[in-house]
Amino acid sequence: MSKVLIVEDEDIIRTALRKLLTRNKFDVKEAGSVSEATSKHKLDTFELIISDLRLPGAPGTDLIQLAGDVPVLIMTSYASLRSAVDSMRMGAVDYIAKPFDHDEMLAAIKRVIGKANTRKATSAKTKIADNHTAVDGMIGSSDVMKELYAKIHKVAPTNATVLVQGETGTGKELVANAIHRESPRRNKALISVNCAAIPETLIEAELFGHEKGAFTGAASTREGLVSAADGGTLFLDEIGELPLEAQARLLRVLQEGEVRPIGSVESRKVDVRLVAATHRDLGRLSREGKFREDLYFRINVVQLKLPPLRDRGKDILALAETFVKRFCAEMLKPPLNLTPEAIQAITTYTWPGNIRELENAIQRAVILCDNETEIDHNQLAIDLDLVRIDNDDSPLAPGNNRQKHPNDSSKADPNEDLSLEDYFQRFVLEHQETMSETELARKLGVSRKCLWERRQRLGIPRKKPTQSATES
Repeated sequence: MSKVLIVEDEDIIRTALRKLLTRNKFDVKEAGSVSEATSKHKLDTFELIISDLRLPGAPGTDLIQLAGDVPVLIMTSYASLRSAVDSMRMGAVDYIAKPFDHDEMLAAIKRVIGKANTRKATSAKTKIADNHTAVDGMIGSSDVMKELYAKIHKVAPTNATVLVQGETGTGKELVANAIHRESPRRNKALISVNCAAIPETLIEAELFGHEKGAFTGAASTREGLVSAADGGTLFLDEIGELPLEAQARLLRVLQEGEVRPIGSVESRKVDVRLVAATHRDLGRLSREGKFREDLYFRINVVQLKLPPLRDRGKDILALAETFVKRFCAEMLKPPLNLTPEAIQAITTYTWPGNIRELENAIQRAVILCDNETEIDHNQLAIDLDLVRIDNDDSPLAPGNNRQKHPNDSSKADPNEDLSLEDYFQRFVLEHQETMSETELARKLGVSRKCLWERRQRLGIPRKKPTQSATES
């Protein structure tokens, strides 16, 4: 049932029109002026507005702007070409003279609503077709990124809480910025907080504020970052590092829409949209009691997963070339191109540090480049010996660089912060007596030639296996 608003100050005409439309299955609402129409009704909920041109106060044509995309049909007893043209120029969808013929009025209404519905359907199809268009500030046209763009376009206009997951350096803050820019909150503040960068003893005061004297050092009352984001968006990066006490306060913000500063007995209402990000498995942490399960369920409304750079195909080169242009401009250097060797290095390296690592490598290369035209692979300083060669079991593969061999009885701390070079040396020393060179190379994800070269460079003597392992 189509919803129609009639704006007419003459009771007889308004009643006759209402009866006509009601008999023809329209849902009809009424108003006697523009001010009454806007105060009593939400104009964007109607499919059509029928208004008299001359009304008490503002003219009916004022509704054209106020109604936005809702079509406005103007009627007047002062029928003339001049008033018809003026109304159409101002955006009226059609024009009809009073006294109107019932059949003519019904035909005009059905025609206008039909066109409006067709336009809406076309617009919806266009939006669906354009839903994979890139997000401002993000680079990439791979399928995984197009899928991500589509989800951002869908969730951004809502108030839904968003959980962004991805490895370190994949650009989680860019996603938060994009969601905020495309949301109705775009004109309000976007407050970004890295939960891992604030000491546990200060994080609650930073987020929720405090009263004067609430704790040692609280010399004055301070508004928290949650309150600062009121009406806007709060982005909590690395939310998995948030202490349990702060998680409980955050849960209250999300459930009750209110925040209570430390040391205060009163709460204040806040309207905040939360976008959270993490590289950790919050589901596993909640099962282990390291993250509140109720908070996890609260923030896991819409989940966006950022792909690692190694899974983005041709995007890697597009990002690299963008960074080259940017750093050349910043450093006032002539435009530089990547040599074929540099391109090969960039596209075959697995980028465990993702976009951040790529950006740093390009910045370093631009700084060190003495050539006025090209950047070669030497300036990139990428250790291609450690490139994974389709071996997911490699301890040096991304995510596996601390994986131990099943037979490894070493007591080395698996969480020890080793460089890939250190890990290579330790792995070889600990396993060379039980594994052949072929097995060592396969587990490390490198060729036998690369293994031999690295032995020479690191001064690791080769020992033959003492067990049944044989050379191949």
